[in-house]
Amino acid sequence: MTYASAKRQGRSCQDQFKSDLQSLSYTEILKIHCHKRMNQEDFQSRPILELREKIQPEIVELIKQQRLNRLCEGTCFRKISTRRRQDKFWYCRLSPNHKVLHYGDLEENPQGEVPHDSLQEKLPVADIKAVVTGKDCPHMKEKGALKQNKEMLELAFSLQYESDEYLNFIAPDKHEYCVWTDGLNALFGKEMTSDLTKSDLETLLSMEMKLRLLDLENIQIPEAPPPIPKEPSSYDFVYDCN
Repeated sequence: MTYASAKRQGRSCQDQFKSDLQSLSYTEILKIHCHKRMNQEDFQSRPILELREKIQPEIVELIKQQRLNRLCEGTCFRKISTRRRQDKFWYCRLSPNHKVLHYGDLEENPQGEVPHDSLQEKLPVADIKAVVTGKDCPHMKEKGALKQNKEMLELAFSLQYESDEYLNFIAPDKHEYCVWTDGLNALFGKEMTSDLTKSDLETLLSMEMKLRLLDLENIQIPEAPPPIPKEPSSYDFVYDCN
């Protein structure tokens, strides 16, 4: 899209907004504003916050399973070398039982998933000692252009195994970097802390909250639960069903 066409489109949106605004009366605009404010206030009420806190672990578990499923599908990574002008590729994927990482070199970027039996190398998950990222990765400490490349630093992560052995990665983009670092943290029972997980959590929580509150639309939610009724003066009553 050219600058001129983008400018025309923006002007068209502004004109449409002005037209819609002029078609509404002051009372209608006030109602829309009040409804929006009430919705925002409802979502800050104590019962809603308690519901959000209750369902958040379910959403986190859903995101965790999605990340692990993506690791099982695998990703094609680019091999970085200052000596080669032509890109080389390798593929890594997690086994369905989450116990082994299968990886191996490829001649070219694949168009789909690469089967486990075509990947020559294996790394048992139990042998992995740590996950390191960014400038702490050994392949980011080497001399050369990579050390000065900020973009590469943001996409780099490594798996330490044995004492001083590493499996080094450079993700194809920020999304895959978040998927893999989140998935590896989930695999080892650690918290998923990427911006992608935070965004997914907020989106899914908002959707789930709105779905669960559909039946309560236009019903005011009290700040406190209703009072518990007094106990009866006597429990000496029996219903005769015969």
